[in-house]
Amino acid sequence: MRPTLTTLARSVWKGPYFVHFPNLQESIRTGTPIKTKARSCTILPNMVGAKFLVHNGKEYLPVVISEEMIGRKLGEFSHTRKSFTYRLTKNK
Repeated sequence: MRPTLTTLARSVWKGPYFVHFPNLQESIRTGTPIKTKARSCTILPNMVGAKFLVHNGKEYLPVVISEEMIGRKLGEFSHTRKSFTYRLTKNK
């Protein structure tokens, strides 16, 4: 196994970190989302097509797994911070 940029955060001999979701195949068939707080879980090829509700610290955000997401983490698609924008004042 050759290390890639996505697996450099964890030792190669340990392998990717993932959480076992017992109802994953049923969720893919029916389209029901799985609620999870496991943001550090690596996305595996058998998760493609599944819908997850990933916790960002305040609420659960929907994430649909596609083939481009394989090897990345679930938390990368559930942002924890809002983008900052300047508001116009009431006087102008």
